[in-house]
Amino acid sequence: MPTTGEQSRLTFLGHSTALIEMNGTRILTDPALGHVMWSLRRHVPLVSGTALEGIDAVFISHGHFDHLDLPSLRSLPGRPEIVVPRGLGQVATAARLGVVHEVAPGDRLRIGGIDIEVVAAAHGRHRLPWIAGVAATGCLLSSADSAIYFAGDTDLFPAMAGLAGRVDLALLPVGGWGLRLGRGHMDPERAAAAAALIRPAVAVPIHWGTLAPWGMRRFAGPGFGAPGAAFVEAVARLAPTVRALVLAPGGSVELGALVDGAPFGRRNSPAAR
Repeated sequence: MPTTGEQSRLTFLGHSTALIEMNGTRILTDPALGHVMWSLRRHVPLVSGTALEGIDAVFISHGHFDHLDLPSLRSLPGRPEIVVPRGLGQVATAARLGVVHEVAPGDRLRIGGIDIEVVAAAHGRHRLPWIAGVAATGCLLSSADSAIYFAGDTDLFPAMAGLAGRVDLALLPVGGWGLRLGRGHMDPERAAAAAALIRPAVAVPIHWGTLAPWGMRRFAGPGFGAPGAAFVEAVARLAPTVRALVLAPGGSVELGALVDGAPFGRRNSPAAR
């Protein structure tokens, strides 16, 4: 059911898919919901349909198939608005959902009770060879008292420091879906360095422990689930003021419970100004 204005909740649904509920609005990021997507197989439980009811908007960070998956979009109930990088509007329209917004870094829009600020990312551009390159993005989702940074898929880059003091919770990619990471990605160490630049109250690892190519899961062994714990260890060393919180796919947390003894909206406190 949709959240009330008094409730704020984060649910990690696997890979880069997160359900963010703030100020009465439900936003879903990069939905990758199927059991099979192209050559990839989901190795965690599927998302229940009831968890996806009442979605107001979907934010798509970039065009790669594990982030912009049309069957996943078409499976969503209702007609949520879709926010995509400029150049992917025609692709997203094929999902036949709600209004499609094409955006670029620096753009701002408001959906329901959430302000969306589009920010840059350092990642590959192409979806298919015959589709023009489209820059990847992240976003800062803000309500009156808190802000969440969704990095999408990105490598570490210096301009992340511009988010310092503005973020309560950061969703940071720490892995991938293959046996090795390609260019444009962060491993747990680089994600922890990003947390040190951004200085959120809480950092949650995403983009790990969910997808693997058909027949390759057994070769990953324990390493399939290792990036989450490795991120916690790296954050303790590189960003000791940041609380690293690992959510297993399907795991959920109330945002108001994340900062012990203080309101979650730390960026709005006098000390943060």
